[in-house]
Amino acid sequence: MYGYDQTASAGQGYPHAGQQHVHHQQPGHQQYTQHQAPPQYGHQGQQHANGQPLYPEQASPPSLRETVRAFTNGTLTSEDFQSIFSTSKVYCPRGETPGFLALHDTQQPVIPMFTTLKELRRYAGKESRYFVITGAEVLDLLPSGYGFVLDMEGDHRIVFDAKAVEEMVDFAMRRMYG
Repeated sequence: MYGYDQTASAGQGYPHAGQQHVHHQQPGHQQYTQHQAPPQYGHQGQQHANGQPLYPEQASPPSLRETVRAFTNGTLTSEDFQSIFSTSKVYCPRGETPGFLALHDTQQPVIPMFTTLKELRRYAGKESRYFVITGAEVLDLLPSGYGFVLDMEGDHRIVFDAKAVEEMVDFAMRRMYG
């Protein structure tokens, strides 16, 4: 398993005071500051002359939040988790300058990330600044030696330490390049 569930120690949490800003951006990567709707799946609106859909309905992929829940409950494999994570939008709090915010008062430095804007707002407040990237971009941009935590205030919080992130990157590279 790539990460580990921290819900057993939910009362301890992660203090906000130890946040530090980590700047790591590669040229050509865009940061987003406003909520963007997820891409639409399937072929909506295209119909035969008789009114029937041109293409059979395709099931929408599960949300990242549902994916995290299934993964932490053990009903989803790490490979399936990573496949969904890589194409999902991830909400990241940000400071005054572009880049990830990091928590350094944890066992290992981690970057807080969230599956929904609602989860981010629960953690960082209603007026907080953020950017949205895909899970694949997270793996590409995350500084070496850092892990990340998804939904740290949520019921299904999951932590990926630096070693787990390296394994995720290796898995993605093997899938992409063979």
